[in-house]
Amino acid sequence: MATEIDEVDRRLLAELQRDGTLSVDQLSERVALSRNACWRRVKRLEEDGVITGRVALVDADKVGIGLSVFILIRTSNHDPDWLRKFRAAVTGFAEITGVYRMSGDLDYVLRARVADVKAYDRLYQRLIAKVALSDVSASFVMEEIKETTVVPVELR
Repeated sequence: MATEIDEVDRRLLAELQRDGTLSVDQLSERVALSRNACWRRVKRLEEDGVITGRVALVDADKVGIGLSVFILIRTSNHDPDWLRKFRAAVTGFAEITGVYRMSGDLDYVLRARVADVKAYDRLYQRLIAKVALSDVSASFVMEEIKETTVVPVELR
């Protein structure tokens, strides 16, 4: 059953996405809600799985993995055993930060963060050693124009 999300919940979610370190007092002030009501709503959103976690966002360049790459995959095999191996492979690599099954010409798009092209090649070699793929190509990000983790909760 879907969680009922009202405008106050949307404001809470928007504020927490901007700054997950806000105290309950700070958050309640920003959304014009009492401290207790604010705490109860946030707790409910967590319990209902709307808020799935709170994290620190890391500057990839400053930790030496500034190259973002999109890996485009086509496969001729779609049986359950292949899919199990593929899922195990892609979820097992820390460098792979996103995996998407696609409609259209591509079967899967992967997003990865690596130090450089040589690091990408090592990832590629490890990936194809674990699962058979028909066609793999990569596009390297030259400039990140917009990058966000924010879900636009205030839009409907």
